[in-house]
Amino acid sequence: MSLFKKIFSKKETNIPLEDFSCVAVDFHAHLIPGIDDGVKTLEESVALIIQMQELGFKKIIATPHVVTDGYNNTNETILKGRDQVIRALNAKKINISFDAAAEYYVDETLLPKIKAKSLLPVFKNYVLIELSYVQPPLNITVYIYELKSAGYQVILAHPERYAFYYRKDLSAYEELKNQDIYFQLNISSFTGMYGKTVKQVAEMLVDGGMADFLSTDIHNNKLIPVLRDALKLPYVRKAATSEYLMNTKFL
Repeated sequence: MSLFKKIFSKKETNIPLEDFSCVAVDFHAHLIPGIDDGVKTLEESVALIIQMQELGFKKIIATPHVVTDGYNNTNETILKGRDQVIRALNAKKINISFDAAAEYYVDETLLPKIKAKSLLPVFKNYVLIELSYVQPPLNITVYIYELKSAGYQVILAHPERYAFYYRKDLSAYEELKNQDIYFQLNISSFTGMYGKTVKQVAEMLVDGGMADFLSTDIHNNKLIPVLRDALKLPYVRKAATSEYLMNTKFL
């Protein structure tokens, strides 16, 4: 018996998406060169943005990692990199909206930034956070409370990839949802790129109406063919055309 039981039984359409124009906004992307584990050069960044535009994206918001022991980016380093990319896009007359925010790793160093209200939001007051893949913060509820008390809306990056939330049902995710946070799923999760279980969980979250946002989490050119293949998948179509999807809110 599968670890996860599908909770949605309606027949799925096999008609592929033409592109990701119905998603429109990708706000989880590592496209500022040289400041995290994403693209290394400005030329690579521009080339990927062109390909993403061809895939139907109308707006891209780069979200470099902010991790104290890894990529200790500041608002200044991120916005400087954003402006560099924008100048390069303008020079090539590439007409796409490009901005930058951050993907904040949840640990004790995040609290001072929250209290100072200095976080870079992906849109208005929406902030993107990520967790350790090994274990959740012991006081994740405290972080969510502090973020919301500071006036932020919380988006959890790729919840389908956190194995410590896996159950035979959606109970662990429902507990998070009850704290009034949003889920951003990676499009590539539906392709099995991260493994069969991650794929199953992503589908389960779609069936449960919990896929609030879709994004690419793109780091390099290797993901482009994966995204093209994803257009053919029934669950990608289901998520992208769902009444619950909120990406276009960020246009």
